[in-house]
Amino acid sequence: MQYPKTLKRVVITGVGCVTPLGIGREAYWQATREGRSGIKTITRFDASDLPVQIAGEVSDFDPDQYVPAKDRQHVSHAVAFAIAAAELAFQDAGIDPRQWDLDDRRQIGIVLGSGGASLSFLEKQYRYYFANEAKRASIYSIPTATPGSLASEISMPFGLKGFSHLLSTGCTSSTDAMAYAAQNIATGRIRSVLTGGVDAPLAHSILLGFSVMKVVTTSWNDSPARGSRPFSRDRDGFVLGEGAYLLLFEEMEHALARGARIFGEVVGYGSTCDAHHRVRLDETGIEPSRAMSIAIADAGIATEEIDYINLHGTSTDLNDRIETRAVRLAFGDRAGEVPMSATKSMIGHPQGASGAAGLIATLGGMAGGYAPPTINLDEPDPECDLDYVPHQSRTLDIRHALCNCIGFGSKNSALVVRRFEG
Repeated sequence: MQYPKTLKRVVITGVGCVTPLGIGREAYWQATREGRSGIKTITRFDASDLPVQIAGEVSDFDPDQYVPAKDRQHVSHAVAFAIAAAELAFQDAGIDPRQWDLDDRRQIGIVLGSGGASLSFLEKQYRYYFANEAKRASIYSIPTATPGSLASEISMPFGLKGFSHLLSTGCTSSTDAMAYAAQNIATGRIRSVLTGGVDAPLAHSILLGFSVMKVVTTSWNDSPARGSRPFSRDRDGFVLGEGAYLLLFEEMEHALARGARIFGEVVGYGSTCDAHHRVRLDETGIEPSRAMSIAIADAGIATEEIDYINLHGTSTDLNDRIETRAVRLAFGDRAGEVPMSATKSMIGHPQGASGAAGLIATLGGMAGGYAPPTINLDEPDPECDLDYVPHQSRTLDIRHALCNCIGFGSKNSALVVRRFEG
């Protein structure tokens, strides 16, 4: 393979999101700046027989605007979320690929990250099959349940002819997808990539499965907005979330040539694995720390140049302590001086979309000159003793930010973004 001697620079020119806090970049930025919670009592199905009855559920969203009525029975909520977020990202970037000629549409690829993709759709089909004497289900049950079909569902309505891929690496999925997208642009393989994360895991069986694992909170059904409590002494598990968080990555010279607005530049990535356990992290925090350090070194900067960290911050007892430990290992004596926060305190845990959700919140802080808050941090865990920007956003000049992700299977990924300064 022939690579350019000098890698191309990768910038972010469009943001589209469908979230529990609202639809679109501005709604999401405003809510994360104000420290609002998107956690509510579940309404999409009856969760009254489950130990957990709250989630970061997307509301005020009409899927019929994005998926024709005749197709709604054949796709999951994830597809409608993804198409809507893609539409918003392209609008935000000031382009409409559907109006482009074939050669230009071949220069836009898709790389999504998703943990469960359309698992909720598969559950629905199983329920229908076993409840129906004729044993019928959607003719698209198998292809729709295949994770990679989610990327295809975006490629088709926009006529995108570049590669159409989906990475599923658990909670780090969208961080890994965005890195893969950036690497393909940097090496000149493609000009633009729609990337980020999409997940719609709100289904009875999935919530039951997480409940059996004892990783979701069961203490806040009567106070949903207080349920996601990263780094708090009284946290007892995460709140499941959903949504689509997509960004348009472009080669910098092409973006500048078309007069694009640029939100930031992707400059570093690191990924490691504890190789420890299918669920539990290695309590030393060594490998997530190493992923952060690799990303910072890949960006060509020192830890002293990181102005803000967006944390994975799940609100689980073990993960929050280990992530705190990992930051201390990576940043040494400076760890307590760096403002950092957990977006999941406001949106819940959107599984494979976590990294993209955190990155978009970070870009909002970078553009607006603030660090988003960690809400519900009333009394910190004594072992979680860093600056998590509790309760309210804080004025902060962010030039470099680190976005951190940790997932099942002991996977660790981190991304560094820089404010674009030409």
